[in-house]
Amino acid sequence: MTANIKPQSGGAAAMLTRQPASGKNTILSLDLGRTATKACVSRTPNSVVFVPANVARLSLEQVRAGSFESKPTDPLLDVWLEYQGTGYAVGQLAADFGATLFGATQAIAKSKVDDALIKLLACAGYFQIKGDFSVVVGLPFYSQEQFEREKEQIISQLKSPHKVSYRGGEMVDVNINNVWVMPEGYGSLIWCEATNSKEFEPQLPELSVAVVDIGHQTTDLLMVDRFRFARAASKSISFAMSQFYEEVAAKIKGADSQSLYLLEAVHKPEGQRSYRPKGSNKPISLDPIIPELRKAFASKLCEQLIQWLPERVTDVVLTGGGAAFFQADLEKLLKEAGIKAHVSQPPREANALGQYIYGEAQLATAR
Repeated sequence: MTANIKPQSGGAAAMLTRQPASGKNTILSLDLGRTATKACVSRTPNSVVFVPANVARLSLEQVRAGSFESKPTDPLLDVWLEYQGTGYAVGQLAADFGATLFGATQAIAKSKVDDALIKLLACAGYFQIKGDFSVVVGLPFYSQEQFEREKEQIISQLKSPHKVSYRGGEMVDVNINNVWVMPEGYGSLIWCEATNSKEFEPQLPELSVAVVDIGHQTTDLLMVDRFRFARAASKSISFAMSQFYEEVAAKIKGADSQSLYLLEAVHKPEGQRSYRPKGSNKPISLDPIIPELRKAFASKLCEQLIQWLPERVTDVVLTGGGAAFFQADLEKLLKEAGIKAHVSQPPREANALGQYIYGEAQLATAR
């Protein structure tokens, strides 16, 4: 089966062939973004699937009802599952039921540990994973204490056998043998080392590097000395793309800053940024709005970055959905500070891909 994969915040659509995955060497990498969960079962960039982060808890009757399609449809538009007697809609289907990017009817963000299991099971079902497998996942690094607490919570939640029915199919057993948790953004550094090490002079293992992961809810600021994670110098801040979307929505009558289609329009190229708010009788162009807001927001973001940036940093790796969006402005501002800026490629997929490589290394060490 093939499916059109369309990242909700921009990027080229890719054709992904889903191959059933199973066995103790299977690795599912999850980047639990607030816009979308990015997931992969290989280190191939176009294999990364984007599932919008909305999750709705429903009755079994609600999720099972309403199938009228005469032809096979894109499974990413109709993600639902049954787990422990409850139905769950994920992604666009959950949005149709009223779930926001932060959860069902939530206006503010919860911990990423919440709903992590449902998002994982949805992605496992999409990739047709059965039996034993391992998981690599990232969490924000607000502080060492909070990271360790949430790490234990998510391992406890995920690492066990589960019975789940995906999209009304047979009940299958999935058994998560290993759960590895890393700070959000670190996967991108691993990916850069694996694919783009020639960009860094000297090489990455010899550098003091800052990884700046600009996501939806947080911007993760990681300090890495010669691949040693400097936990006391790293942190996540609640200043990220969600605030930018709010600024854009504030300029448009009736706009919803959590609309998946507003987010998609923001990231489209100039001349294609058309968005019609619900209830409006015509679409509007975002072109007159985006440039000024982007420049001002990048300046504020860079100011916070410079204030945090340790003195020993020579290079900054920009990653996440905001990396490509603010690339030109941030590169210019960082250059003025004497810092070399690098953007992980592809920026939205890099975390999941690097996490997958980490999982491969962990399995190889265990063997």
